[in-house]
Amino acid sequence: MDRGKKPGRFLGAMNSKIYLDLKDIIREHALPFLPAKSLFRFTGVCRDWKLQISTPFFAHNQSNSFRTISGLFCQAPGDPPSFISLDPKACGVPDPSLTFLPDQVDVRASSNGLLCCEGCTGEKAFYICNPVSKQWKKLPKPNANHGPDSAIVLIFEPSLLNFVADYKLVCAFPSVDFDNGYEFEIYSSAEESWKISGEICFGNRKLLPRSGVHVKGVVYWMTKNGSSIVAFDLMKERSQLLYGSYGSSLGVMHGKLCLVSVSRQLLVVNVLSNVYSNTMVMNSNAKTWEEKLRIPLSNDAVPGGISYDQALVVFAGSDVVVVQAGRSVFSIDIKTKESAVLCSAADHDVRIIAYVNSLVYF
Repeated sequence: MDRGKKPGRFLGAMNSKIYLDLKDIIREHALPFLPAKSLFRFTGVCRDWKLQISTPFFAHNQSNSFRTISGLFCQAPGDPPSFISLDPKACGVPDPSLTFLPDQVDVRASSNGLLCCEGCTGEKAFYICNPVSKQWKKLPKPNANHGPDSAIVLIFEPSLLNFVADYKLVCAFPSVDFDNGYEFEIYSSAEESWKISGEICFGNRKLLPRSGVHVKGVVYWMTKNGSSIVAFDLMKERSQLLYGSYGSSLGVMHGKLCLVSVSRQLLVVNVLSNVYSNTMVMNSNAKTWEEKLRIPLSNDAVPGGISYDQALVVFAGSDVVVVQAGRSVFSIDIKTKESAVLCSAADHDVRIIAYVNSLVYF
């Protein structure tokens, strides 16, 4: 009789050991891949999880592990920002209007959990903040007057080897000294200062302020006519013009620059294949862009009977494309080909900035 009970006690001990190991595995290897809102909810699971999630090292690890678009900051002119979550149960921010900042602000750019905001009054200072932790920093005044038509890109690339969250803010602005020219000024958090580049991009082209993206050390902006793209290499501090496509928007998918457009019930994604095609000899077969994806869209994707020809891609990345058509904003999942309406009452001139729900400290 006693012999028969021993295996039971042994198996019970093994099951307990398996449970403890699984708990540790989830804590160490699964939690960093979750968005910030879910993690705050999971601090109530147990004391160990709360302590783990609250450490700066965990925040650093999560900012490296979680890079998926979580929602959109939307802002109409003169109004405070609001937030639309792609998954309200998992992703969100405690103060979508950003009232923790010392000034009413316009959201100008976003990168991997950090937001760049510009004050609406006074000196119109730039602020970098994390809307999850409400941590913020006021940047020093730029050397140049960027004016109201500046095009801004925030660059923050988390790295496991760099515990300090270094970032850059790149501003392309119309030159006051040279007609039809754009100059570039860069703020570096590592140096805590602004620097005006010696490069000037000439040509009768106006940049779209909200069109900028960053790919592997190069910043790209669409021009207002859509026929060309201005590229600025941060390392060489040199600019270059690329062929564009009218009606398309810039995006980044799987580390590559993309042109994305929606028209005639089709979502089309083209990937940059040759940046030097405009310098090739005549009759060359070299193409600047190569089509990589073509997704048919259902008639139900856009409510209210709005034509796809009226749709504008406002974000493309993380296998998600966000499109605005009239007052409707909807997302398209590249993998599942499914679409979902995010908002049906957006203003026509609303500013839409994609956001990653990160714990990053800077």
